[in-house]
Amino acid sequence: MTLANKITFARIGLIPIFLGALMYYQASVRDGAPDEIFRWIAVGAFLTAALSDALDGFIARCFNQHSYLGSILDPVADKGLVLSALISLSWMDVPGLFRIPIWFLVLVLTRDVVLIVGYCILHLTGERVKISAHGLGKTATFLMMTALSAILLKLPMDWCQAFVILSGVFTLLSIVVYLRRGVELFGQFQLLPPEDTRK
Repeated sequence: MTLANKITFARIGLIPIFLGALMYYQASVRDGAPDEIFRWIAVGAFLTAALSDALDGFIARCFNQHSYLGSILDPVADKGLVLSALISLSWMDVPGLFRIPIWFLVLVLTRDVVLIVGYCILHLTGERVKISAHGLGKTATFLMMTALSAILLKLPMDWCQAFVILSGVFTLLSIVVYLRRGVELFGQFQLLPPEDTRK
């Protein structure tokens, strides 16, 4: 197993630690005795996982450690971390902690559904399609990570809201771009003449 894949596995392992710390933190708040140590554990797990995403990508590129296993694990780790944070922070009601608006959660889930459905449709065409991330998608993900970090760190509410709105705008734009790219690819395959099976 490559070093990049080991880092990805470690990132996946940080997700339950992150969720567990958040749950214990909310429970302590509900009991009237907020235990900030659990919030800081969640912050540490989230930031470590987010930074390790860039690290394993860097290692994979520089040391030619790209693998089929890594291509599966990496998006699982990314989506698992982001979605667990978004869902948790959308229902947690903690004083001083910005609550993720439902519209933002729905927007992010819509983008993921669009990507998954689009990939499945293109896969059914029988064509080998290489899916690459668009600059808007990368920017939206970066802003999303920034927004989640700001919320967990309890930065001013206005800052958190600004990051969420900005991330939402780029997420919406990325949905449009991915839809357009998918339609163009599907159109190209549909326009190809059928193979002549006559002998």
